[in-house]
Formats: sequence, C-alpha cells, structure tokens
Amino acid sequence: MFPGNRPTSHHTSGIAIHDLAARLRGLPPSLGPVRLIGVDGHAGSGKSTFAGRLADALGGAPVLHLDDIASHEQLFAWTGRLITQVIEPLARGESAHYTPYDWRARAFGAPRPLPAAPVVLVEGVGAGRRALRPHLARLLWMEVPRAESWACGRLRDGVEQQEFWDGWVAAERAHFAADPSRPHADLLVLRRREGYEVLPGPGAAREAGPHVTLSDGPSAMW
Repeated sequence: MFPGNRPTSHHTSGIAIHDLAARLRGLPPSLGPVRLIGVDGHAGSGKSTFAGRLADALGGAPVLHLDDIASHEQLFAWTGRLITQVIEPLARGESAHYTPYDWRARAFGAPRPLPAAPVVLVEGVGAGRRALRPHLARLLWMEVPRAESWACGRLRDGVEQQEFWDGWVAAERAHFAADPSRPHADLLVLRRREGYEVLPGPGAAREAGPHVTLSDGPSAMW
C-alpha cells in the first residue's frame, strides 16, 4: 500500500514473461505514442512485484504506482489528478510530470517525470477503472482472492497500520462495487510457486487465442 513498503522487483530468468512483454510491445498505441498497460487487483495481491518484473522484461519500462497518485484524503477520488498530470501529457506524446504523495509526511512531493515510452505500466487498485479503460492497451488483473490479498497487505504493513487498513478495506469494497475492474480485464495473472500463470480474462474478446502460461522456469506455452 505505502510506497515505503513496496516490494522491490527482481529480474526473472524465465522466457515466458519476455514473450508477454513482446506481445505488449506489438500492440497498437493506446495513448498518443504509448501502449498504456494497467495492472489492477486487490491491495496486497502482488501488483507492484509483478509490474516490476514485467517492466524489467520490457527493458526498463516506466511504472506509475497509483500509491503515488492517491492520498489519505483521496483514496480513490484521484482520477482528475491522473488525467491532468499523466494522461493528457502522454496523449500529446510528451513526458508527464506527477507529484508523488508521501504517505508518512501526508504531503505531495516534487514533480517526478514519466516519459512517453513505447510501453508504460500503471499499477495499483483502480488501474482498470472506468475513466482509464479507454486509454489502456491492455488491462491485467491479479487473480488473488480479496481476503488473501488483504491478509498479505496487513502482514506486510504491520500492526501500526491496522487502523488505516480497516478504513482501506471499506473504501476498496465501495470502489469495486461501484466501478469493478475484473470484468473488463484482458488477462488474469495467477501467482504460482514457480512464477506466474496468465490466462485470458473476461474482457479478452479483443484478442482471442490460446492461454498464456508464464513461469520463472525455461518453458512457456501460449
């Protein structure tokens, strides 16, 4: 949830995630010159780790963490900031500059650049919201049950954040009840012991085809 507690990404030796990266690179641009890829899912579902590994496979693709866009006062009411600071500049082919939120200082920081790269990842709860979907080339959903995700998140953030988590859970429930992302996901990302498995999602009608299996091992199946 908090940027300070975000897991660090690790390079993966598997070839499958590179196949997914190649497929994403081959998509037509969805926002100016950018292929904007959304990675959504419940808090604690592993979005940051997966997005980091996918960014590595894309050769260092920029990643926008929605934790940097949201704030204590606007857990989900951040669409306007994202559109103004990120979506509109990228649509013009310009680098975006957004002001990341410091969850401990409770203040927005200095502008941070986000280049209009061929592929840009946006990860976080609400990445597949209604207002953003028209700008996405693909929407990926972390297929982890919400109770399991929230338990992982609470464990990660520690006892001192339990009160915040109680409020977050209620807010996330309300958000997805009003604006669900999963029904529109093109791909579902499942965590496996050996890595990830990626399957067509409910919104995969735009690209019908065999299922995709990603792993950290040497084999892959499309």
